[in-house]
Amino acid sequence: MPDKDGYFGDYGGQIIPPELKLVMDEITAAYEAVRRTREFQDELRDLQMHYIGRPSPLFYARRLSEKLGGARIYLKREDLNHTGAHKINHCIGEALLAKYMGKKKVLAETGAGQHGVALATACALVGIPCEIHMGQVDIEKEHPNVTKMKILGCKLVPVTRGTATLKDAVDSAFEEYLKDPVGSIYAIGSVVGPHPFPMMVRDFQQVVGEEAREQFLEREGRLPTQVAACVGGGSNAMGAFTAFLDDEDVELVGVEPAGRGLDTPDHAATLTLGTPGALHGFKCYNLQDAQGNPLPVYSIASGLDYPGVGPQHCFLKDIHRVEYTTATDDECLDAFMTLSRMEGIIPALESAHAVAYAMRQAPNMGNDQTILVNLSGRGDKDADFVAARLEL
Repeated sequence: MPDKDGYFGDYGGQIIPPELKLVMDEITAAYEAVRRTREFQDELRDLQMHYIGRPSPLFYARRLSEKLGGARIYLKREDLNHTGAHKINHCIGEALLAKYMGKKKVLAETGAGQHGVALATACALVGIPCEIHMGQVDIEKEHPNVTKMKILGCKLVPVTRGTATLKDAVDSAFEEYLKDPVGSIYAIGSVVGPHPFPMMVRDFQQVVGEEAREQFLEREGRLPTQVAACVGGGSNAMGAFTAFLDDEDVELVGVEPAGRGLDTPDHAATLTLGTPGALHGFKCYNLQDAQGNPLPVYSIASGLDYPGVGPQHCFLKDIHRVEYTTATDDECLDAFMTLSRMEGIIPALESAHAVAYAMRQAPNMGNDQTILVNLSGRGDKDADFVAARLEL
């Protein structure tokens, strides 16, 4: 858990104006109070099982593993959740919290659109208006999710400033939130932002790792050798890692987007090449210029092109509990197509980064070892883009 000021080691906190700190403290108090009530927990568990479809399966990718040789690869199938990704886990929690707090509106940003779809879904479920800000580049790239958000009844706000991608969508949504922070709530889409959101989103996502740990023990009789997950803001990875943090024999690996190469400006490898700084109300590793301004970032996966990362990831990097590595666009596309054609599973481009790591790493390990990949989302949203990119 973070300390009382929301810091994981040197990272996190509330780097925000005093008037907004009062609002964040109110959200913290409400969350700490409501999460302990039987009513909240019972409703959350019921929705996890009967609405989201939890527990999500653990799948042994036999054909892929045999093709690669070495370690056996397992997939935690978060892509099979309602709405197609892990995002629904924390969106249901945030929507329930908004309802319990009596909020009249929920605001959020989205990159690939999975958070937007999941939040629009959760808000429709509990009956709260929803407004999603999305970069124009991502709107054009992720059209299926844009259509879903509109069908679900949310107000979609295109963002054309800057690079017109995720960072700019965050800026836009946060500015709108500041107009009425009392009547609305900003449902942050990852383990980022000012306290309590890195903690709160992590808590709602840790069901992923808890299930996977139990499922793996039942299936293999022991824990995995490695657990791997893609990292942008870091919510799916934090959800997968949390249950294994005390298991010192389990290696944890976060996979960042190397884009067109770490020797180019076209990547979003924040933990790999970033330096500590402040962004969107908290301290973390950033990709930033000499003046501390966020640099433009890039990834083929819209959900990973963020210049910062969750503060708990920064802390875990510093204490060497998690190894952070990268995968390029080309590796991602290869993993996307290989998993699709070897196992009949089309992964999200975000998740394909973690699959790419497993494909690269498995042949270097023994066949008595295992890699558990958190398959954080499905690739419906990316299928047309990939088909055009690869001229299929």
